[in-house]
Amino acid sequence: MGVEIRDLTIRDYDLVYALWSKSEGIGLSDADSKEGIKRFLARNPGLSFVAVDKGEIVGAALCGHDGRRGYIHHLATIKSHRHQGIGRSLVGRCMYALMRIGIGKCHLFVFGDNQDAIGFWEKVGYDKRVELVMMSQQIAGE
Repeated sequence: MGVEIRDLTIRDYDLVYALWSKSEGIGLSDADSKEGIKRFLARNPGLSFVAVDKGEIVGAALCGHDGRRGYIHHLATIKSHRHQGIGRSLVGRCMYALMRIGIGKCHLFVFGDNQDAIGFWEKVGYDKRVELVMMSQQIAGE
């Protein structure tokens, strides 16, 4: 695999946002604006990554933490590069980066009808938590 994994920076935003927009199962909102992602990256340095093949961004993972638990958001790989270990590599980098700063557990959110994503996450060692219900409240603007 000649794909390089490197830190995601705000300079990657337009290309990464385009990747997320084209990826089925990725839910984007106002929080994913350039300013929102800039704040997220500043708050979580060295935790988010892109996969680059011949100068093209072919995968991305947004990763952060709340001081206790890690969270992976918007893991995506372009269709032409799926089933090559890129997603697994991005997850591995995220998990290692979280472990380095003392975070011992990582959560993520998957749409309930996204069977491809659920299958992927189970293959890389994640457990489906059916006993939990996610609840949200709109604060502003999203």
